[in-house]
Amino acid sequence: MATTVESATLAAQPSKPVPKPVQRNVAVDTYRGMVMLLMMAEVLELARVAAAYPGNWFWGFLGWNQTHVTWAGCSLHDTIQPGFSFLVGVALPYSIASRMAKGGTFGKMFGHALWRSLLLVFLGVFLRSIDHHITYFTFEDTLSQIGLGYPFLFLLGFKPAKWQWTALGTILFGYWLAWALYPVPGPNFNWQAVLVPPDWHHYTGFAAHWDKNSNLGNAFDQWFLNLFPREQPFMANDGGYLTLSFIPTLGTMILGLIAGRWLRESAPQIPMKKLLTAGVVGVAAGAVLHYTGICPVVKRIWTPSWVLFSGGLCFLYLAIFSWIEDVKGYKKWAFPLVVIGMNSIAAYLIAHLFEHFIFQSFLIHLGDKPFQIFGVGAEPFVLGVAVLFTYWLILLWMYRKKLFLKI
Repeated sequence: MATTVESATLAAQPSKPVPKPVQRNVAVDTYRGMVMLLMMAEVLELARVAAAYPGNWFWGFLGWNQTHVTWAGCSLHDTIQPGFSFLVGVALPYSIASRMAKGGTFGKMFGHALWRSLLLVFLGVFLRSIDHHITYFTFEDTLSQIGLGYPFLFLLGFKPAKWQWTALGTILFGYWLAWALYPVPGPNFNWQAVLVPPDWHHYTGFAAHWDKNSNLGNAFDQWFLNLFPREQPFMANDGGYLTLSFIPTLGTMILGLIAGRWLRESAPQIPMKKLLTAGVVGVAAGAVLHYTGICPVVKRIWTPSWVLFSGGLCFLYLAIFSWIEDVKGYKKWAFPLVVIGMNSIAAYLIAHLFEHFIFQSFLIHLGDKPFQIFGVGAEPFVLGVAVLFTYWLILLWMYRKKLFLKI
């Protein structure tokens, strides 16, 4: 009788909620794999091949899309870094849910977020220091940019959606206003000192606030980066890249965080309408700001309009992959990309650390003749295909051995 009563009493007590199992989003892994593949595919040297075949529209098109635009605009290659940053935000709701399901506390998770941030920043510095005589303290590398903003992103991951949207709006408007209030260079400005070529097409009027290496971001770097030991005083980055770009890059990551929350809340359904709407609105808003002269779309300095334009493209990419894999159910084709996407940090390091070694190994042991099968002009492409396939084989081996490099 007592046993029956106890059983009834226990049954009447509210049970603790069982954490919902966190399943990987394969479409996200596929998108990440595509982003990393585009980055690793730099070894194909398509711009060099295009130069060997002047007037050839095919190689010219591929070469242009594997090159960053000089300043304003967007090529396929320009979508790599915003895609990587956006996907950091997309993954965060899944990561938080997974850690909480395993008993993680906010304090421990935030401590891990800070550690991850520091590791990403210093890993970026390490990679930028290759081929330098001393540590090259600069913070425009993709990993450093993500690391600088990651603790703030993590905190926003625990806040309601309105906090995330408010933070995004504050970052974009505040950053735009700071640049708009910074004075434009005068007529006697020394452009050569800040590594701007004589034939540079300078902005005029209000858009001049976003000209190359004469802006608020470069002024900050001339102070900040010279606080570190250097081989020579810092005056400007030749490509125009900036430390302060981590602030609007955080905006890109917040857009990803919003997308990740939508995906988690709608699972197993896909919020296609939200993703497509956000994509179209983002691209349109960025284009309007650019063509009205309010704020040009410039990836190199990560303008607020670039956050909106590139973020819109990221939403559209995510929608396309989600539609193909989750709505239509076509998943097998994505395996080569998933192999890369599930080991993105490893892919990033392989491409930066092993490139020269693998290139030289092929040439030492095989010579250059096998890679000239389609002509001398196409040699960089054929050799690049061999190197790129080697990258993938390394990642495939890691995938099968369940070796995933995580920070």
